Amino acid sequence: MQSNKHHLLLLVLLFSSFSCLFSQEDKVVILPIKSIQDSIIAPTDYTNILIKDSTTVDSTQIDSLNKKPTLLLDKIKYRAKDYVKLSQKDQKIYLYNEAEIYYQDTELKAGIIIMDYIKNEVYAGRIKDSLGNYTQLPYFKQGGSVVIPDSIRFNFDTKKALIWNSRTEQEAGLGELGSDAMNVYAEITKKENDSVYFLNKGRLTTSKDTVNPDYYILVNKAKFVPKKKVIAGFSNMYIADVPTPLFLPFAYFPMSTGRTGGLIFPTFGNIADRGYFLQNGGYYLPIGEYADLEVTGDLYTNGSYGLSSRSVYAKRYKFRGGFNVQFQNIINSQKGFDDYSRSTNYNIQWNHSQDQKSNPNSSFSASVNLGSSQYYINSLRIQDISNTQNNTLSSSISYSKTFPEYPSVNMSLTASHSQLTSSTLTDTDTDNITMTLPTFQASMERIYPFAKRDGIKKGLIQNINFQYDVTASNSLTTNDDDFLSSRMFDNAKVGARHRIPLSTNFKVAKYLSVTVGGTYEDLWTLDTYRRAYDETTKTEIITDTIKGFDRFNKYNFTTSIGTTIYGTLNLGEDKKIQAIRHVVRPSISYGYTPSFDQFYEDLLNSNGEQVIINEELQRYTRFEGTLNGSPSLSKSNSLSFSLANTLEAKVRSKDSTETEAKKIQILRNLNFSTGYNFNADSLKLSPISFSGGTSILKNKMSINFAGTLDPYAIDNNGTRINTFNIDNGGSWARLTNARGNISYSFSSKDFDKKNDKDNKEEDIDNKYDYNASSGGRTDDLFGDSDFMNQKRPNDKEDEEERETGLYSNKIPWDLRLAYTVSYSNPNRENIINTHSLMFSGNIELTPKLKVGASSGYDFVNKGFSITQLRFQRELGSFNVRLNWTPFGLYERWDFFIGISSSILSDLKWDKQSTRSLSRQ
Repeated sequence: MQSNKHHLLLLVLLFSSFSCLFSQEDKVVILPIKSIQDSIIAPTDYTNILIKDSTTVDSTQIDSLNKKPTLLLDKIKYRAKDYVKLSQKDQKIYLYNEAEIYYQDTELKAGIIIMDYIKNEVYAGRIKDSLGNYTQLPYFKQGGSVVIPDSIRFNFDTKKALIWNSRTEQEAGLGELGSDAMNVYAEITKKENDSVYFLNKGRLTTSKDTVNPDYYILVNKAKFVPKKKVIAGFSNMYIADVPTPLFLPFAYFPMSTGRTGGLIFPTFGNIADRGYFLQNGGYYLPIGEYADLEVTGDLYTNGSYGLSSRSVYAKRYKFRGGFNVQFQNIINSQKGFDDYSRSTNYNIQWNHSQDQKSNPNSSFSASVNLGSSQYYINSLRIQDISNTQNNTLSSSISYSKTFPEYPSVNMSLTASHSQLTSSTLTDTDTDNITMTLPTFQASMERIYPFAKRDGIKKGLIQNINFQYDVTASNSLTTNDDDFLSSRMFDNAKVGARHRIPLSTNFKVAKYLSVTVGGTYEDLWTLDTYRRAYDETTKTEIITDTIKGFDRFNKYNFTTSIGTTIYGTLNLGEDKKIQAIRHVVRPSISYGYTPSFDQFYEDLLNSNGEQVIINEELQRYTRFEGTLNGSPSLSKSNSLSFSLANTLEAKVRSKDSTETEAKKIQILRNLNFSTGYNFNADSLKLSPISFSGGTSILKNKMSINFAGTLDPYAIDNNGTRINTFNIDNGGSWARLTNARGNISYSFSSKDFDKKNDKDNKEEDIDNKYDYNASSGGRTDDLFGDSDFMNQKRPNDKEDEEERETGLYSNKIPWDLRLAYTVSYSNPNRENIINTHSLMFSGNIELTPKLKVGASSGYDFVNKGFSITQLRFQRELGSFNVRLNWTPFGLYERWDFFIGISSSILSDLKWDKQSTRSLSRQ
């Protein structure tokens, strides 16, 4: 059929394959065949051509005396449930109810099929059931293309087709990142050949409902080349069947499957202190089969701009990783004003991990996060607000190699970086950067020279063992200004440490474990320092740096004895608490290190005279200030004591079907340690350190505490004196410092009885890693930087509830609390250093409405920490998000509304406010 004059080029199909067509409830009545002058006419009264025998008929039942056999009938296979009728007069074959045709790579199923075996054309349509509803929509498959329309007309010779009211789903492949689908409805589709389709009155949407979509893009005419492109004419966006001012006179969209390079459409908006902006505009480029690259930029009318480069790479069973590089040129105010300023920020992140199976004996890994010390607090991106509480940036790049032959040797080469970040705009003292470029480590496995390698080792002699390890480093400290310049190496320190530990262990009196050992160390350096006494400042000063190799050695002796004591209190199996068990692990250690005065020399003044202070000759070592420290002038002769405790109970289960009692931790640990120095003239006893912790409420609440007790008194100047505190009128020990924290995390699922048996124990302490990237935490107590990009959970049970739209009277929610306090009193200050309460939570009010908040209060400084309010609403195919910091240093808000699908993610509105002027 010829295309008429109104077939212009059309809009937006952006998909990747003409696959999977699915049908919804029909709204459009099938067009009469004769209205388009079709020579194939559907019968209006099927009862006139019914065959009484309703058994399935196939092509073998055709009369072999047919006067005009065609190539089509020779090769086609067809069948139907109710009847197959061959009309010699009409030169057609009629198939009714569950009709099927198979010809070469073409497959056609429908309620009714009519074949013109002279023209080699076929018509397929729906039929009505007893209730008058249309059923058995045509299913047309040719090669890999599937169409499910209301009706279709197809020519087997030309391969051309006319399709009425077709509905298709086009998937946009995104490799390992996932896929989205574009749904297309067209009143009439003309199939020109396998690679060209023409659409008339098409509706494009990512909504699953193609009959009543919440939005769609209406295109009058379009040309579609599967897996390549869509060329469209005038296109208009409709929301709830209402046209909007959003339209395009024409459009071109690539539709390649998999990852495809192309432009990234920017976000428009304005911020009060930087003017109008274009954000996140750029280009996406796939790099081969295993990597991609995204380059974007931000531009503000006041002159500020930002550049970003992101990449993700992965090779299955080999490695995976990615990098993110940010650079920002930030301008505040306008030239000529007193508050005008210009600064540059950068941040580099890289992560790489290797699959251990790819090479068991070697590995390479990287975790890099470095940049300007004030990057987060000055950043143009709202996503960086939650990271402003992160006070450190750290990096590590490591390669390790194992030589498995006996004795096995492990070697590693590591480059590391540590950097403090600014917590306020006026904080400029935190730009120190410490790096090791690199650190080399090697260690040999433990060797037992007096025992067989695979045998059991018994006694003092057979347990004698030794090891060898070496560590060599190039360490340097620099700042933001000198970083990545030759000046950063001016203060570099190079050194190596060789270590050979020797030890053995044995039992005494069956229950006492004894360990005896010692360590020899040889330390190398490439720089040593000559010192003199400055009589003006009354301090030692470096007068000369001696370049060249130098070394010193040291050694020590240690022994320890320990045991484990178990105490059980049985209360009876009929009791709720059947037994309580106390485990005590006492240990005593002795250590001796001699004096290495051979590496020391007299300290001289400017006149070359010995320096004597308080009747004591002053000495120094040239190794002081080197990378691995210096040898000790005074010998060490000390005892140390430690006591570890755990307390647990055996509790009868509430479940009568349980045959064994449960073990519950009352006290996870309670540890004490102290020491006694035999060589000290006074204050021989060290302060007593203690720490402890426990978990309660099914391990959801974690309680940890620690502190120090000093048995000695202090004078009026706060100096420790050689008098016990109890003899000075006080208690037996002074609490010099203490700290504690309580964390609690729970959700609505914890109150669901059916999940009680499935609750698994987890280590709550792991949730509070103070080296994490978001505020130094792995939770979101300081805000969630990824909240704006979160997707809903895919839990099957929750998904079923969302489909029904009902939660009964259950509203999913979660809440995380953390309380911390620290106390300091070494010199009678009696100060509470930190005292704060933080929380973060989310409530899912409806299956498509989620709100969240995070905040905290500092009782010492009497103020709130970063407070964020979050709102997310799903509107069918749209998503609405609001992230608001209502007050404080980072006061601002961000509002977003846009299409959820990544295919049309550029159809959005993103509005951001400026940061509060209080930060200036």
